[in-house]
Amino acid sequence: MSIKVKEVAFIFHPVSDIARARQFYEGLLGLRAGTQGEFAPGTWWIEYDVGGTALAVSNVSAPSGEAGAILALEVADLDASLAEVKAAGVTLTLEVQDFPPCRMFEIKTADGHKIMLHQRKA
Repeated sequence: MSIKVKEVAFIFHPVSDIARARQFYEGLLGLRAGTQGEFAPGTWWIEYDVGGTALAVSNVSAPSGEAGAILALEVADLDASLAEVKAAGVTLTLEVQDFPPCRMFEIKTADGHKIMLHQRKA
């Protein structure tokens, strides 16, 4: 059995300064903010629609030299996907997180790239 990937859920860019990020993505690139929310004072998640794929920026985790963009794949069943990942012995870099619109967890490929497996709630 294998994980059933439905589509690209989003691409995530960690940022250190939300105001500066908004100036870049909205001001320079002309992107329009769609879904956005403040998880805690000053901690934001902002999504931009780029040709039908969401580009998410957030200061929820600090960017670092080894952290680049993270690909998030929408899966049909997050719990079944987690079971598949664990059975395959793949490294989990982020346990299952539960948010009002979705649930997700993060894995690391053999080459060290991070991929988030994501499922929107009904």
